[in-house]
Amino acid sequence: MRSARESAAARGAEPSRSARHAAMDLLGQRWMLRVIWELEPGPLGFLELRRRMGNCSSSMLSARLHTLQAAGLAEKLPNKNYRLTATGAALGRALNPVWEWSDRWQGSDEERTDR
Repeated sequence: MRSARESAAARGAEPSRSARHAAMDLLGQRWMLRVIWELEPGPLGFLELRRRMGNCSSSMLSARLHTLQAAGLAEKLPNKNYRLTATGAALGRALNPVWEWSDRWQGSDEERTDR
């Protein structure tokens, strides 16, 4: 069976490696997925977001929010709340299967032994 990359190459279509690498680099940053997860339901102020983030420092949270803003995935509203942009919200929705998987993965011992 061919991999997706081999199939794309066979059709003459090269996948956008640089875009994929950029996305992986962005999402792989510490705390990034958590910030997206917390903002996905709706806007939050910095202090509320910081409270929900647990042991993430204020400077780290600020850096992640700035990174998301620079990437066009989040925006700061006039009332100083942060929210995901339409593109960021689409990413949040795309990550829902990961959140659902994590719930199953951390489910009961009985669920973890079922294969």
